[in-house]
Amino acid sequence: MTAFKSDFMRIVHERGMVHQCSDAARLDELLASGVRTAYIGFDCTADSLHVGHLMQIMLLRWWQKTGHKPIALMGGGTTKVGDPSGRDETRQLLTPQQIDANMASIRKSFANYLTFGDGPTEALMANNAEWLDTLLYIPLLRDVGRHFSVNRMLTMDSVKLRLERDQPLTFLEFNYMILQSYDFVELYRRHKCILQMGGSDQWGNIIMGADLGRRMEGGELFALTSPLLATASGAKMGKTAGGAVWLNPDRLSPYDFWQYWRNAEDEDVGRFLKTFTEMPLDEVARLAALKGQEINEAKKILATEVTALAHGRKAAEDAAETARRTFEEGTRAESLPTVSVPRARLAAGIAAFELLHEAGLAESRNEARKLIKGGGGRLNDKPIAGDTVTVGEGDLDASGTLKLSAGRKRHVLIKAI
Repeated sequence: MTAFKSDFMRIVHERGMVHQCSDAARLDELLASGVRTAYIGFDCTADSLHVGHLMQIMLLRWWQKTGHKPIALMGGGTTKVGDPSGRDETRQLLTPQQIDANMASIRKSFANYLTFGDGPTEALMANNAEWLDTLLYIPLLRDVGRHFSVNRMLTMDSVKLRLERDQPLTFLEFNYMILQSYDFVELYRRHKCILQMGGSDQWGNIIMGADLGRRMEGGELFALTSPLLATASGAKMGKTAGGAVWLNPDRLSPYDFWQYWRNAEDEDVGRFLKTFTEMPLDEVARLAALKGQEINEAKKILATEVTALAHGRKAAEDAAETARRTFEEGTRAESLPTVSVPRARLAAGIAAFELLHEAGLAESRNEARKLIKGGGGRLNDKPIAGDTVTVGEGDLDASGTLKLSAGRKRHVLIKAI
C-alpha cells in the first residue's frame, strides 16, 4: 500500500473504503498541507437515510476527524429530476413539499456522525436547490451544456445500462449528470471544495463534475469513490426481509438496528468493523479471526459500536442489554419495541398474521402467513399453531402486554390501551 502523507488517505485506504481515486498522490499532498473541503450528495427520495448510505457518511466523518471540512449536500434540486443510476425505471417524482419534508428529516441521520457549525473544520449542510432552482435554461445550455459530449454521456453506466435493457430513459433524467456536475462547480466557487466522494457507481458522474470545474473555473478537482458493499452471501447492504435498515430512530428502533448488525454473516464481521466503526485495526483483526461460538461475541461488539455511532452510546448499550435479557435470560425485556393496540380490538380477537404485519415483523399479510406456516411466528415465546389463530385478551399478561416474535431474534411487545 502507498505510504500516504495525510491521515485521511492513510485511514480510508487501510480500512478498505476506497475503490477509485483520481490523482491520489496529488490529493494526498494537498490534504497534508492544509484544511480542505469535500462533499457527498444525498438525494431526498425518503425521509431517512439507510445503511446503504453509511459508507458515505463514514467517509465524511473520517474527513472531519482528520482535520478537514465536510459538506453534506442535500439534493433539494436534483431530487426533482431523479438519479437514473442503478435503476430500470423512472423514479416517481416528488412534490417540493415532500422533498422539503424529507430533507428536514434526513438531517437527523447525520446528528451523531458529524459536528455542524461555522468553524473551518465543522460540517456544512448545503442544498443544491439554492442554485439549481434559479438556473435559466438557455444560459445553462450555453455556459454548461457546451462542455458535455453526448457521446460520452451515453457511455455512462446510469444511461448505458438503461438503454441496453430497452428501458425508457427520460430527457429529464438524462440531465441529472449535468446538474450533478454543476453542483461541484458551485461548491468549488462558494467553498473552495476540491473533492467529491460517492459510491463506485457514481465514478463517471463525479469525474464529469471534476472536468467541468476545470473547464469553467480552472479548479484542481478530485474524485474518490468507495466500493459498493454487499454481504458475504451477495445480498445488498441495508435491506432485510422487513425492509430497509433506516438510520433515523423514528423509522427503525435502535434495538432493531442493533439486531441487524448482530445478525451479520461470520465472513462479514471483520470488513464491517473496519468500515462502520472506529475500532483500532489490530483489535478488528483479533475479533475477525474468532471462530465458532466466539464469533458471536465479535458480532455483539460490532452491533454495539455501529449503533453507538448512529444512535449514541446509551441507546447502543440499552439495545445490547435488551438482547442479552431476551435471549440469554429468556425474559421479556421492557425496552423491546412496543406497539399499542386498543383493548377492544383484542377483546374481539385479531388474526395473528394481521398483528404480525401491523407490528412490523412482516412486510405484508402474505409474508406473515408464510412466517406462521414455516414455524417462525411466535406468541409469548410459543409457536403460533396456524394462520387461522387469533390473538385475544387472554394472551395478555398482568401488565396488559403480550410478546410477538418473528423467529428467535425479532420481537415486539403488544400493549393493550
